[in-house]
Amino acid sequence: MRKLLHLRFITWIIGWIFAHMSFLIPVTRLRETPNLIAFPHPSPAYKFHALIVPKRQVKSLADLDPGDAAFLTDLYAAVQSLVKEFDLKAWRLIVNGGEYQDFPHLHFHLISDL
Repeated sequence: MRKLLHLRFITWIIGWIFAHMSFLIPVTRLRETPNLIAFPHPSPAYKFHALIVPKRQVKSLADLDPGDAAFLTDLYAAVQSLVKEFDLKAWRLIVNGGEYQDFPHLHFHLISDL
């Protein structure tokens, strides 16, 4: 399955869905802006585990460019508000890249065990 996710066509489809049809993704939205969507991880590894995903086709953090400033601003605002709303005492924001990235679309994990 992991190899399938990294096929160029599958990567394009996933990015296109987040960019153009995120309203169809059946998740509980914790935050949503024109630039991102945040929702609970479908297989959480922590007490609190949310995914924050850009609504444009971007494979990894290394692929962001100066035109993505609005996404980064929304990302920081989403993290701040989720930390406050869920009263996260200790938390981490994680982004994986390269071989560590299982899903071929940029996404951030906001996690907490406390």
